[in-house]
Amino acid sequence: MKEKNLRPIFSLVYAVLCLFCGSGIAQVAEASVTASTPDGLVKTITSEVLDTIKKNPDNFQKGDISKISQLVDQKILPHADIERTTRLVMGRHWRTATPQQQAELVIQFKDLLFYTYSGAVSQIRDQKIEYLPFRMVPDASDVVVRTKVINQGQIIGLDYRLEKKGDEWKVYDLNVGGAWLVQTYQQQFSELISQRGVSGLLEFLKQRNQKLANGPH
Repeated sequence: MKEKNLRPIFSLVYAVLCLFCGSGIAQVAEASVTASTPDGLVKTITSEVLDTIKKNPDNFQKGDISKISQLVDQKILPHADIERTTRLVMGRHWRTATPQQQAELVIQFKDLLFYTYSGAVSQIRDQKIEYLPFRMVPDASDVVVRTKVINQGQIIGLDYRLEKKGDEWKVYDLNVGGAWLVQTYQQQFSELISQRGVSGLLEFLKQRNQKLANGPH
């Protein structure tokens, strides 16, 4: 897979950053929203990330990896199901991977998202978020929270897909401007696996992550 084929994926992740680091425009009464609800969780993450960046914007806008890593580990990863996202991205190929390969795929996929995040966070400025009305049926375990990112007059649809695991909601997929992140990665990874196998995909991800770790993000 040529590196240029990953650009649409990076564009997806950048748009996601607009949500995490923008200022929110709530469309639902705050009193009715808590982190225990899917829409409340999205708003809580947004608020906490924004507050962290506001306290010391220079560190984040300059791409301080240690600060960004701390932010991701504390405020975002606890609310994401990276393992499920990786399984969905791999599709039928997940079953052909060994347990060791599966574990490594989760690590490398998480790192890919992280390094992409660390590069894009410095570009975040004054994006705003509009939370669309949210409703779900009783006992629902899989829902979509819909938002719009307003970036210098441009409006981008950004939706979160969440699953309830026990008493918690976890994000496992994102839809940016009509393109689901899982589906986009799935197409790219499937092409590479068909050419090089699962081991080839892992090698590609390791090399890509190493390149991102050593250079501008």
